[in-house]
Amino acid sequence: MKLPVSQSMATAAAMRLSSARTRYALLSAIVLFSFSISVPTVLLAQSPKPAQPAAAPTPTLVRHYQEGETIAYKMTGVNQGHQGTIRYEAHAEGVVKKAASGMFVEEFAWKDLHVNGQPFVLSPASQELRESLSLTPGYPFTIPDLSKPQPILIGPITDLLTFYADAMLTMQQKDLVHAGDHVYVKNGTPNSWADGFRVIFGQDTIDFDITLQSVDQAAKIATVVVRHVPPAESQIKMPASWMLTPVGASQNNWVEVEKGQDGKFTAAVGRETFEANLKISPETGRIVSATMDNPVDVLERDCEDAALTVCGAPVRYSIRRQITLDAESAPSRDAPK
Repeated sequence: MKLPVSQSMATAAAMRLSSARTRYALLSAIVLFSFSISVPTVLLAQSPKPAQPAAAPTPTLVRHYQEGETIAYKMTGVNQGHQGTIRYEAHAEGVVKKAASGMFVEEFAWKDLHVNGQPFVLSPASQELRESLSLTPGYPFTIPDLSKPQPILIGPITDLLTFYADAMLTMQQKDLVHAGDHVYVKNGTPNSWADGFRVIFGQDTIDFDITLQSVDQAAKIATVVVRHVPPAESQIKMPASWMLTPVGASQNNWVEVEKGQDGKFTAAVGRETFEANLKISPETGRIVSATMDNPVDVLERDCEDAALTVCGAPVRYSIRRQITLDAESAPSRDAPK
């Protein structure tokens, strides 16, 4: 089937941006998956607190599941890259199931995608994809098979995962009980996505600065701000000395080197941050709405050698991704099959 002209153009634009946009969407997700294996060290609970009794405080935010519960979200995004801007709107519909492990899981299907204001026809593989997420303690996050959906859908899939991972990390923190409570979660260890073939070196490192900003009992909304920030001291061993110079306002916290078919190399380094603002129901633990601001400062060079010493002039550019998520009335229907 021949795609409409507008869809063909959007697909081409998505392919041009996918190596950057997809990578940046996945960076925080890759880091956050490690929290399902081992919770990182909490360095600081900064808000002053009165003396606490010996008993552990009751967490403010806990997800309470009901099997068969239906969930729906609308996501909008603006991805501004150095080669273009893509705006999209996508809808995710899900249902709560009980997995064989006994954990409750929210299983989502994606539908009604619009790109740059035009309907975008989803392929059968994109329509059949199911994204499983959960806020159940101990749930092992897994990366969906991103080889199956169309490139334009990878951003929504990974951004929804990031919102859930941020919510789970927040719920793991025992010191987030009262409005104004704040913790700094140190991750430290670099995360790698190098495959040894196309990406010969790829690492990032990020810490988490989390604040329980407010708890509005009347509106039944708790507001949490999760900032993904470069660590004070990076453990990334940069493959070239020119990568040590900060690209942005603080030290660089990600690097990637790709090998082309011509045997040459594209090397990029930069500074990336996220700020996610989550509104969560204290009654159910559901995410009611969320926003994400994800700016990236990049310096990129084309190099002749693997040591990255014979390189062309640096190219600087910025990428900014702004995402919103809003709960919708879920249709009364069975789970996606």
